[in-house]
Amino acid sequence: MADIFELTEQSLAGLGVELVDVERAGQGLLRVTIDREGGVRIEDCEKVSRQLSRVYEVENIDYARLEVGSPGTDRPLRRAADFRRFAGERAEIRLRAALDGRKVFTGTLVLPETEAADGGQAADAKVNQDADRFGIEFEAKAGDIQVLWFTLDEIDRARLDPVLNFRGKKR
Repeated sequence: MADIFELTEQSLAGLGVELVDVERAGQGLLRVTIDREGGVRIEDCEKVSRQLSRVYEVENIDYARLEVGSPGTDRPLRRAADFRRFAGERAEIRLRAALDGRKVFTGTLVLPETEAADGGQAADAKVNQDADRFGIEFEAKAGDIQVLWFTLDEIDRARLDPVLNFRGKKR
């Protein structure tokens, strides 16, 4: 699967979209999830589908059906770039090992202060050492706000967790 992910990522390099995931599902379904700043449009999915159909045919990738779509509101977060891009957004983090009896934390993603201050272009060695260190600001049991710092290696699963309002405007 790593090979198909890399092949797909290289194939999409010039299309202005970001590859989020490649998944093989039952009955020969190959599901490709893409994202881009401002959201994915149907035209993006069509363009990616045409491109990948050609690439997969040349590379002899076996599939019965290709599905290209957006990650949705609960987008998975896998790479350091994802955590930087969505800093300040609400997310749910599931750790590999429990911390104080908890594995799942929901709150606001935060970056180390020096990285946030210079937009990720850190000059000193300490910040470069912490380049893949992120935090989630959550409400603890006592009601106080705490920040849990973690690395990508400590995460089992992470995704955006937006609060959606379906009530609309009050008149």
